[in-house]
Order: sequence, then C-alpha cells, then structure tokens
Amino acid sequence: MGQFKTTPITRVTNISKEEFVENYYKPQNPVLIEGLTKNWKAYEKWNLDYIQKHAGDQIVPLYNNKPAKGKQSVYDPVKEMKLYDYIQLLKTESTDLRIFFYNILDSMPELLKDFEYPDIGLKFFKRLPALFFGGGNSKVFMHYDIDLPDSMHFHFHGKKSVTLFSPKQTKYLYKVPFSIHNIDKIDMDNPDFERYPALQYAEGIQANMNHGDALFMPSGYWHYIKYLDGGFSMTLRALPRKPKRIVIMLYNVFIMRHFDNFMRRIKGQNWLDYKEQLAFSKTNKNLKL
Repeated sequence: MGQFKTTPITRVTNISKEEFVENYYKPQNPVLIEGLTKNWKAYEKWNLDYIQKHAGDQIVPLYNNKPAKGKQSVYDPVKEMKLYDYIQLLKTESTDLRIFFYNILDSMPELLKDFEYPDIGLKFFKRLPALFFGGGNSKVFMHYDIDLPDSMHFHFHGKKSVTLFSPKQTKYLYKVPFSIHNIDKIDMDNPDFERYPALQYAEGIQANMNHGDALFMPSGYWHYIKYLDGGFSMTLRALPRKPKRIVIMLYNVFIMRHFDNFMRRIKGQNWLDYKEQLAFSKTNKNLKL
C-alpha cells in the first residue's frame, strides 16, 4: 500500500480574465480561484439550510460509494428520498449518500438569480448548471467527464478534497476500456502498488476546497472527489476548445456510451470483468511491468 505523489494546486485570488486565459485556460492548467464568488448572492445565501428550505419537498435520487455490478446501470439510484430529509441526514450523519447532477434549471430555477456566469474567458453552456451533494463519507469514483468540458467547480458549505490527474497520466491509471473511469477496485486513498504497479508513477494535483472556492478543471482531467463533511458544489461547463476533443466528446456521448450499455445488458458482469482484465493487462504491458 502507498500514497500517490501529489503537488498542491496553484491557488490565486481575484485573477483577471487575461491572466486566467493565458496562464490556465490556453495551456490547460488547473487552478483554484479564491474570491471569484464573493460578489454573488450565493456566497452569503447558499448553505444546506437554504436548499432545504426552498426545495425540501422534492424527491431526489441518491447514490452511494458502491460501484454498479452486472447489468445494473450506473445511473440507477440506490434509493430515493425527500430532499429535506436527505439534507437533514447531511447535517447530522457522515453518510456516503450523494446527489449526482441536480439540474438547477429543471429542479430549482430560483437559484439562477444567486450567481453569475464568470467573465473569465470560458464560453459556458448555460443549459446545464448543476449541483452535486455529498455527505462526510461520500466519495466520487475516479473518472473524467464524458463530454470533456472545461469546467468551473464551485464549492459551498463545508469542505471537500479533489485529486486531479492530467490526461497525460492516463497511462498509469488503469483506465477501463469503453468507459471514463479506472478499475473501481483501486483504493484511491490507499493504492496497492503491488497489485497495480503503474499507479506508483502517477502524479496528481491536490485541491482542498472551502466554501466559495472555484476550481478550474481542464478538459479531460481525471478527478477523485471526497466530501470531508456534508456540503454541495455547482459545476458550470464549457465546450472543449480543441476540435480534436470535440470529436472525441461526440464519440464518447453518441457511440462509446451506448455500445458499453448494450454490452452490459447482454453480458452483464462478464463484460465488466473482461474490461477490468483488459485495463490491468494493457496498462502493465504498456509500461512493461
């Protein structure tokens, strides 16, 4: 067992649009921006109590830390609950239950008046502002986003840990074919370098987020997220800037995802086991381990 090699993320305060574009967006370097949200109403208003008060009667799907098995879809929730009761759980217990992709426009449009799309050089896709909730034991499996956006991730209420890996690190991470994640048996908090030797060469970037922090995650960056206590975040997404990435995004969304879902329905766990073995052997073979 061991620990990943990581370096702290670059933290800046009140960065200009020109500085962000030149130093982070164009070269695709992640950065954590403090102060970007301080002029928003959300900075003062958004907490668990506020969400609970305004949307508590909604029924929401919940997910936990266990990966889907067999023919089970990764989009099938483990349970449903009133949002009021779920937030009460976040405030009183270290649950692993979390809400994935709570679409603000569809579910709580009144939140739109509380934030602004930052004028920072990203052309945000304004149809999909989304919230993500998690409890103190919640972990989001290591993955990258299927649509390869340049994302700005804003955290509210509590603390969370985000470990990022550049797309250049993919060769060390045991990426599972026809998917956007690595082998789900890997313990990202305590990786087994004997079982997965390539992991010891991976170099990550560590970001610890507090209320109001904004994290820029460039297109294709892997991220492993842990909620250190109950809280929630908002993600704003922009289309990838490079044409090649747009082509890969279209393949991921319209071909790869559907092929993988089809094979999963037909083969079930055998398909998952086959992909995992392929990820293991291919990664080790490429590195001649």
